[in-house]
Amino acid sequence: MKHDVTPEITKPEAEWRAELGPDRYRILREAGTEAPFTGNLLEERGEGTFTCGACGAPLFESDSKFESHCGWPSFTHPDQQQNVRLLEDFSHGMHRIEVRCKRCDSHLGHVFEDGPQPRGTRYCINSLSLKFEPKTRA
Repeated sequence: MKHDVTPEITKPEAEWRAELGPDRYRILREAGTEAPFTGNLLEERGEGTFTCGACGAPLFESDSKFESHCGWPSFTHPDQQQNVRLLEDFSHGMHRIEVRCKRCDSHLGHVFEDGPQPRGTRYCINSLSLKFEPKTRA
């Protein structure tokens, strides 16, 4: 399902903190992570769209989600590539590729090159970085 490109959002951090609450704020705005196997969207199997937990930008469709056994929701690719930004991340003494929401610059997770073929990518995303919008039946 294709969505329109969403305009960028900027807000003072105090607004984000008030809107998101402490757990989501720590992950989305401070690049934290949730403990593995604890996220409420890890086992989500419904049809729908995974959106940014901060601004609602559409990111991943349910058909790209797969079980990677890594402890976080995993996707083969973003449905809305224009809504994600990839950045080099050298934190914690390692080199990774960070995934951020392009619309609001919130931290989502990381992408690795150990996913299923044909793409070979695994977007490892925090549940608290996402919201799930179930597909509505017509």
